Amino acid sequence: MSRPTVRERLRYWFDNTMSRGTVALIGWLALISMGLILLVSVLSLWLTPGDAARNSGLPGMLWVSLMRALSPGKVASDTGSTLFVALMFLASMGGLFIVSALVGVLSNGLKTKFEQLREGRSRIIENGHIVVLGWSEQVFTIVTELVQAHASDSRSVIAVLADRDKSRMEDDIRRHVSDLGRTKLVCRTGRPTEPADLDLMNLDTARSVVVLSPQGNDPDAHVIKTLLALAKRAGDHPPVVAAIARTANMAAARLAGGPDVHLVDSDDTASRLIVQSSRQSGMSVVCMDLLNFDAGEIYLRSDPGLTGMTYGQALPAYRTATVIGLRRPGGVMLNPPTDTVITAEDEVVVIAQDDSLIHLAEGMPEADEEVIVAAPHVRPGPERTLVLNWNGRGRQVVHYLDGYVAPGSALDIASDHPDASVPFEGLVNLTVNAKECETTDRYALESLGLGVYQHVIVLSDDRYPAEHADTRTLMTLLQLRDMQTALGERYSIVSEMHDENNRSLAEVTEADDIVISDTVIGLLLAQLAENRHLAEVFGYLFDSRGSEIYPRPAARYVRTGTPVSFASMIESARRRGETAIGYRLAERANEAPHFGVVLNPDKSRPVTLGEGDSVIVLAER
Repeated sequence: MSRPTVRERLRYWFDNTMSRGTVALIGWLALISMGLILLVSVLSLWLTPGDAARNSGLPGMLWVSLMRALSPGKVASDTGSTLFVALMFLASMGGLFIVSALVGVLSNGLKTKFEQLREGRSRIIENGHIVVLGWSEQVFTIVTELVQAHASDSRSVIAVLADRDKSRMEDDIRRHVSDLGRTKLVCRTGRPTEPADLDLMNLDTARSVVVLSPQGNDPDAHVIKTLLALAKRAGDHPPVVAAIARTANMAAARLAGGPDVHLVDSDDTASRLIVQSSRQSGMSVVCMDLLNFDAGEIYLRSDPGLTGMTYGQALPAYRTATVIGLRRPGGVMLNPPTDTVITAEDEVVVIAQDDSLIHLAEGMPEADEEVIVAAPHVRPGPERTLVLNWNGRGRQVVHYLDGYVAPGSALDIASDHPDASVPFEGLVNLTVNAKECETTDRYALESLGLGVYQHVIVLSDDRYPAEHADTRTLMTLLQLRDMQTALGERYSIVSEMHDENNRSLAEVTEADDIVISDTVIGLLLAQLAENRHLAEVFGYLFDSRGSEIYPRPAARYVRTGTPVSFASMIESARRRGETAIGYRLAERANEAPHFGVVLNPDKSRPVTLGEGDSVIVLAER
């Protein structure tokens, strides 16, 4: 290859200089301007010395040439020799070109700068803010809940970093979150997996970080890479909460994130909630009320006034809060034995509307012995359950269901999904059979003989996009409800959906319970972003071991048809070794947003429960 010529070297140097941006272009225009002014001035001194002398020589000619370059219109007033006027015209024409180029360069430079500002590439300057990394439909749930949690905080800030246009993110969030209240929203465009982009979020002073599992193929790879980027960055490391879509990726995510990261297993959590909802109608509504910041919230409270009391004695201790368990150095216990003594190291787990309302009552509300019923607990026998449709978490659903049902129970899976017929191993209580079925077809559903089942679970088919899968689920629910009406059959129907907006449509089907899996995960992430210690509490609630939430017939606890206080329900449940946390009114089961569920009611306010109503308790199976 030949050696570069001088011309090529000069052109290469010039190209590199021009690529430095607006400042370099302005510099070149300034040099050209100076050259033009100097050239015209020198020519004037040489060719028209008389005219130059009348303009004070070289200094005057430099000034005159500068004025002609900056204001070409002044050439019309020039007098002198023809050559002098021609030189001034040359300065004016050169200035016209230079000024026009300068205006264009400045305009383009300002446009580029505005676009950069619009993209959100500046470092945020906030303290105590909550950072959300990534983008998915859950971001709307998280922002909504955090806004409610910080409704009284004028300095609340939520910062979102995602590989999307800044203005589009802000518009989408404001469209889904009707009122941001006093919370400040800051969006930045960038990739959460890039350390340089993470620096934009000022993580050293952040209160907590939420890593979202994005939509698309293999979302966990993106989350794990983001956790690696967070772990490797220098500076302070705030608590991190992340959602993992597949249980199989949890071990890799733990290694990537380290000890400061709390992981939410999306598949596992949704599977447990689907199973529990299939067993007890209204379970998902109770969990969503506990997870959101709109109704009763879960708090950890250290109260010296309870030290030395037993757990059973502390149950009615708060008028506007409901005790549900203890947090000890060894872990959380919900609904512990009633004779468990509360020590100074224990924290009480309570449900309350707000932490400012958690105060010990001056006088313990008394239970009414006349309304307490001592009905025995009836253990269910073998059952038949039908699962319609199939997805990646279906196998977890079956294994968790096996831990709840009595020995000898049967489960049938009806779907045309290719994975639905894969044999199961390790089941103890269930016998599983798979059937080929198009679940939106009325005749195919009728051929299943649904009258022999006690429970029907409708899963979301993962072969279709979320919106289409929800539409198919709605079609199946409509067919099931119409079949129940026509044939007079009764079995509980629990369905899984993705979009919270489809729940209002599904209410037409009068399904017993609807689990919005994406919303539940978003609510859980928002709770843990506020207080990661609640992870133990929610982990306990979703576990099949220990005590769980059960809406049970009110007639087993108190006399129906007569006014009773919640204090009486608490006492009745305590005598069974259970903890009452609220009740559900059947006549309001289809009324959003709480669907008849009342958590943490006033212990003295009377309510009349009917035969179809339930007392919601924490209890073991």
